[in-house]
Amino acid sequence: MTTFPTSRAVRTTPEGLLWEPSDRWVRGRKGEVTVVDSRHPVLVWEPEVPVPLYAFPREEVREDLLRPARNPLTGTHTGSRIFYDLDLDGELLENAAWTFAAADLAGHIAFEWFRRAGRGLEHWYEEEEEIFIQPRDPHKRVDALPSSRHVRVEIDGTLVADTRRPVLLFETGLPTRFYVPREDVRLELFVPTDHHTGCPYKGTAEYWSWRGTAGVPRNIVWSYPQPLPAVGAIRDLLAFYNEAVDITVDGESLARPVTPFTRTLSQQPPSS
Repeated sequence: MTTFPTSRAVRTTPEGLLWEPSDRWVRGRKGEVTVVDSRHPVLVWEPEVPVPLYAFPREEVREDLLRPARNPLTGTHTGSRIFYDLDLDGELLENAAWTFAAADLAGHIAFEWFRRAGRGLEHWYEEEEEIFIQPRDPHKRVDALPSSRHVRVEIDGTLVADTRRPVLLFETGLPTRFYVPREDVRLELFVPTDHHTGCPYKGTAEYWSWRGTAGVPRNIVWSYPQPLPAVGAIRDLLAFYNEAVDITVDGESLARPVTPFTRTLSQQPPSS
C-alpha cells in the first residue's frame, strides 16, 4: 500500500529529482478510457527540465492496461527503472508509462502526455478543467494585467503595432509579453498560418507570419481566441516575440531578450 505524503515541502532524491505532493484531482484519458484517476498525484521535476510531470500511486492507475515495454527506452527520464506499454483493446502505445528508481517515488507510475511527447495519454484534467502539454507548476505565476502603457512594435523599421491599452502578461521565467488589441495592429502586414501551440496556463494559440521582405522568423505573432479563464484578459489580443521584434514602452526601447525561444526562432526559415 502506498503511503501518501501530506507535506507541501519539495524533496530531492539522490538521483537529482525534485518532487512535491499535490492536492489536485488529476485524471488522464486515452480516447474514452480513463487510465489515471488520482487524488494523490505527485509533481516531479527532472534535472535540467524546467517543467514538471505527474507521477501517480499505483492504486490510482489502471495497471491492468499496462504491459512491460517490448522496446523500453534508454536515456530518458532520470532514474527511470521500468517502462510500460499501454494496451487498449489491442492498440499498443509503446513506452506510455514508467516508474522511477528513486526510493521516494516507489509505488508511483508516470505517464507521457501525447501533446508534449507525441505519445501517451491524450486528455488530462485537473479537477474539471482540461490541461495541456504538461502539469501547471505551483511555483510559477502567470498574470494578465490591463495597462495604459504606450507600446509600439516595429519589424525591420516598420511600425506594426501602436497602442495605449495593452494587456501585459507576466509569466515566471519569461519576458513580459505585450498583448495588443487587433484594432491597434496593422494585421494586413501579416498572413495567418496553420501553426498552433498549446500552453497549460493560457490555452491554444493561433499564429501569423510577416509578409515583408526582412529575414523574420515565421509565426512571429500569436493570439489566444479562447484563453483559459485565469488569463481571459488576453482574449483575441495579439502578441509578438520580443526576441525577434523591436518593442518600445513609454518611449524606452527594450532590449531583445534571450530565452529558450531565441534558438527556436533562429532555426525557423524566414517568412519570406
